[in-house]
Amino acid sequence: MEVAGDRVSPPLGVALVGAGMVAGTHLAAIAHARDHVILRGVLSRRADRADALLAGLPENYQSVPRVYQSLDQLIEDDTVNAVVIITPANVRLELIGPIAGSGKHILLEKPIARNQAEAEAVVDLCEKAGIHLGIVFQHRFRDASRRAKRIVDAGGLGRLGAVEVAVPWWRDQAYYDEAGRGTYDRDGGGVLITQAIHTIDLMLWLTGPVSRVQALTATSILHKMEAEDFAVAGLQFANGAVGSFTASTCSFPGSSESIVLHFEKASLHLQAGVLTVSWRNGKTETYGTDSATGGGADPMAFTHEWHQSVLENFSEAVRRGVPPAITGREALAAQRLIHAIEDSARKGRTCELEQ
Repeated sequence: MEVAGDRVSPPLGVALVGAGMVAGTHLAAIAHARDHVILRGVLSRRADRADALLAGLPENYQSVPRVYQSLDQLIEDDTVNAVVIITPANVRLELIGPIAGSGKHILLEKPIARNQAEAEAVVDLCEKAGIHLGIVFQHRFRDASRRAKRIVDAGGLGRLGAVEVAVPWWRDQAYYDEAGRGTYDRDGGGVLITQAIHTIDLMLWLTGPVSRVQALTATSILHKMEAEDFAVAGLQFANGAVGSFTASTCSFPGSSESIVLHFEKASLHLQAGVLTVSWRNGKTETYGTDSATGGGADPMAFTHEWHQSVLENFSEAVRRGVPPAITGREALAAQRLIHAIEDSARKGRTCELEQ
């Protein structure tokens, strides 16, 4: 229970839609955020997967969640105030329309949708319905990321000159052998929208918008899949900085993503939960703790704590009637940049982004 002045706020009732790979992480986040949220039920196309997921709740959990038999049954549950959607991207619109129409708030696992047009439609739909739409970009909630944001916003670094971003991850073929994975129809693409989108969002949060892109994407000989497992792009930022971006799931054995920002007075290096600030005067500062991020063979090799922070922030935003830390409208920036990278690679020319 949360206490606000003399008023005690009960936990926010939430339902979970989806029981796939990331469901265990979300369940752990919900279980550990018991002062903020209470799980009312799970909806999955396979009831057996929902049952198996709920078996992972602590024995002393504060409620007995339901396994919903249909979306209508979930919507009719008046104990549910918000819905956490973690399904593949291809079913987002068909779920979000009815849920938003019912007045229930939505916390959405990345990406918003398969492509920019669908993502814009989702955001517009939720805004017209008057509900909160939050996006799970949990990397912003790492201690090192937050410290980097505070340092950048403080303005003592001077102008940003250059940006280096790398996402050298690895996925074996078995990962892509799952039906629909790495396809445009289900996922909306490959490494860009499924893996690198987190780092893209974090980069934009720190740098501001990109204005121009020149890119190349490809499917390497190391994977049999429809979409790209490799992407490289040159970036021009609206503030005048230039940058390089690479992302892949063919970088065996895989390592942590990194963002390096070169300012006039210092360079910031953000990698694996650690921030290093190298000042031009020779001083070096280090913040954070080294942590796994799922860049290797095990995609789920990361803590639930960042998801928990997203969930707690979202529940507080709903209670207070204020925007969550990462709104659907703000999260569109990452999808627009991914669209620009794909468009530039497909057309073989520079792509301009609207500001």
